Amino acid sequence: MHLIRSHRLCSAVAAPSSASAKLRFPAGISRVARLKTKKYFPAFHLHMNTSAILPYSSWNFSSFNCVRMEANIVWTFFTFLFGVTALCVLRRKSIDSARGKNDGMKRGGSEIRSNSSNGECRPDEDSEPDVIIVGAGVAGAALAYTLGKDGRRVRAIDRDLSEPDRIVGELLQPGGYLKLIELGLEDCVENIDAQHVLGYALFKDGKSTKLSYPLEKFQSNVAGRGFHNGRFIQRMREKAATLPNVQLEQGTVTSLLEENGTIKGVQYKTKAGEEVKAYAPLTIVCDGCFSNLRRALCNPKVDIPSCFVALVLENCQLPFENHGHVILADPSPILFYRISSSEIRCLVDIPGQKLPSVSSGEMAKYLKTLVAPQVPTELHDAFISAVDKGSIRTMPNRIMPAAPYPTPGALLMGDAFNMRHPLTGGGMTVALSDIVVLQNLLKPLHDLKDADSLCRYLESFYTLRKPVASTINTLAGALYKVFCASTDQARNEMREACFDYLSIGGLCSRGPVALLSGLNPRPLSLVLHFFAVAIFGVGRLLVPFPSPKRLWIGARLIWAASGIIFPIIKAEGFRQMFFPAMIPAYFRAPPIK
Repeated sequence: MHLIRSHRLCSAVAAPSSASAKLRFPAGISRVARLKTKKYFPAFHLHMNTSAILPYSSWNFSSFNCVRMEANIVWTFFTFLFGVTALCVLRRKSIDSARGKNDGMKRGGSEIRSNSSNGECRPDEDSEPDVIIVGAGVAGAALAYTLGKDGRRVRAIDRDLSEPDRIVGELLQPGGYLKLIELGLEDCVENIDAQHVLGYALFKDGKSTKLSYPLEKFQSNVAGRGFHNGRFIQRMREKAATLPNVQLEQGTVTSLLEENGTIKGVQYKTKAGEEVKAYAPLTIVCDGCFSNLRRALCNPKVDIPSCFVALVLENCQLPFENHGHVILADPSPILFYRISSSEIRCLVDIPGQKLPSVSSGEMAKYLKTLVAPQVPTELHDAFISAVDKGSIRTMPNRIMPAAPYPTPGALLMGDAFNMRHPLTGGGMTVALSDIVVLQNLLKPLHDLKDADSLCRYLESFYTLRKPVASTINTLAGALYKVFCASTDQARNEMREACFDYLSIGGLCSRGPVALLSGLNPRPLSLVLHFFAVAIFGVGRLLVPFPSPKRLWIGARLIWAASGIIFPIIKAEGFRQMFFPAMIPAYFRAPPIK
């Protein structure tokens, strides 16, 4: 009302003036009030746009105070609206948080209660293990002891805790024995009638050569070991069980428990058939070559190039005692090595996946007619007796490069993670070496509960293990292909050259045997010796007189050698194998809390 009255007063008193006259507001009127006056009361502005202005004392300031009040009301309204909105959002978050806590408490209570009903068991954080290990074989039992010795609470679950009866995993190379010493498990090869292995003997077309491990710089107890796989595993399980913070349990793990992309634990069926859930910050899967969990943690590309047919020869002598024997037979190698003072393991490799039938007698006929004539005379009679006895066992030879999916809360190890041809007996050496790498990575960590940070940190495990593991893997795959007979003349020349190269002795045998034994698993040394064999083979062809045909075979030999080793290196990862320091994960530091 004051503003309208002032407007009328100005209209009645003001005299006409030029259009250029401007409205002059008294001092003390804010800029906002002036703009509001022009916007909402244009008539007032027009009437005030005169040259005859009322005296200052006749101005009605209540009109401008009203405009200022209007601005304050607008700002107050928006502030109130913002405050109400923020309050609603915060209240909703608090309700959701409280609801989540209640649900968690209910779920935890039901799991604790269901320990006697549906078998679901989730203890509090103080009592739950730090690590769950799926599998208690060579890798699982050794890992359980190692982590338990470092103070971790470990729960190892295996489908069968009775003594295993396997036909592989019976030859431990000296490099693997050194890893046992490093882990404090060297006494596990004692009191199981384990036999020392000091090298290899190669046989081809009636010729033989002995290759000794380069053990001069080591103590007298450092050597390879041949033993019953089950006895060795039981000794490691027993030693792990002596630690109060290690729990071994028999059960079949059926699945991994995942929550928002993080592995929280496992679900398994106990020996009594009860379904149980177990939780831990870190789950390590090492349930062997038949793993049913690996697909969730890696991209398994399993190849089966051949199968082993296994026999046990009793009460006979090897041509070279304390040595593994490799016969370069047709079509593929035959292995002999001691697993006890009275038993010799024989493994006959048969290419492909289709085998003669054991039940119909076809396998016995195959062994007697095709294999027995190629067996050394010292072992021939015992070999025939073992075939007649009928205890013939078979096993596919699997090859699987490591191709992990880094997954928070979980890790793969052992044959569930990476496999190579068992010709060279390097599987246990790789597994034990991996455990040493993992132990060193986990030692600085006191808390494993930050799954994302731990996952990023443990990506370095996959890089740090590569030089050793890839060297042994590549050697196994390459040697198997070289030792197999072939219809290709160049491949056969490579096979002959390999036998003659190793027979030279000196550096030509020490280097390859150091690689084979795991004492010097260097990728560059492997490649150099492999192509040295190929070049040696070419030289044999060109002496005494080269010919176009021999030159052509020599070129094909080099091409065949490249075709053998480079695909294996590619599958293992060239950069990871030869230049691991170029991989960013190589330099990952432990997460700091």
